[in-house]
Amino acid sequence: MAFSVVVPCCNEEQVLELLLSALATALDELPSYEIVLVDDGSRDRTLEIMRKASADDRRVRYLALSRNFGKEAAMLAGLRAARGDAVAIIDADLQHPPSLLAQMLPYLDRGYDQVVARRTRTGDPAMRAFASRAYYRMMNRLVDVRLQDGVGDFRVLSRKAVDALLMLGEYNRFSKGLFSWIGFDTAVVDYENVAREAGRSKWRMRDLMNYGIDGVLSFNTKPLRMAIHLGLFVSAVAFGYALWVLIDAAAHGVDVPGYVTIICAVVGFGGVQMIMLGVIGEYLGRIYSETKARPHFLLKEASPDMSTALSSVPDRR
Repeated sequence: MAFSVVVPCCNEEQVLELLLSALATALDELPSYEIVLVDDGSRDRTLEIMRKASADDRRVRYLALSRNFGKEAAMLAGLRAARGDAVAIIDADLQHPPSLLAQMLPYLDRGYDQVVARRTRTGDPAMRAFASRAYYRMMNRLVDVRLQDGVGDFRVLSRKAVDALLMLGEYNRFSKGLFSWIGFDTAVVDYENVAREAGRSKWRMRDLMNYGIDGVLSFNTKPLRMAIHLGLFVSAVAFGYALWVLIDAAAHGVDVPGYVTIICAVVGFGGVQMIMLGVIGEYLGRIYSETKARPHFLLKEASPDMSTALSSVPDRR
């Protein structure tokens, strides 16, 4: 069975050679494999290291995107270029241990089409673990697919599962949801958290928040329904307050109008309207992005054997 490993990379010059060495050790017993490196607009020596690795070992192939299109686009590029009967997706920072692939691959022979690596929360700060559990609990109440805490992009996919993912052509991609959406029999392999070998995480708090919002909006329209419910609730409160004012005026006469009451009402209603407009705007923005039908990425460079595997302007399906 031919096996492909897709590795999205962005400014990973400090760890890329270590990763390639670890992958070579982990995959040494396989009869046939390839490593597909995807440079997502790196500004360091990442692409230079890819070129050298590909020249030294024909099993290492690479793609270089014309700019930073994001990890989702880099993963998609790698999946389109992968030729294996089974395909693994792994991060370049070695927080996804390559040695775990030996435990994951046998599940494909047992009939599973997805083998997912799930990171345990052992050693995580209590506040971070609590926030993560709360996020996934909230997400699973909102989205139409099931997401698991600790499960990310580290997984092994059968060719059937890869082809199913490539059929999903939306521009706004949320990989965790897409992996869950395609279904198929899925096995889970647990592993403990591993620290980065070098460098710093590319994920800032703002990025994590935006990623969470993408997850909520990509797989359901419940926020729009919640906006309706919120509007109805606020309208009911306003109607009740107006009724109370009328009753109080009839019983005790009209007092001097309250400045604080007016300001609170205006600010409160204005805030609710802005929230609802923001939710609607998010969905409209996604529709706008989809209708433009731009490619998910553009290629700047590729290893020689990639010329027939992937065009420079990928089709939007």
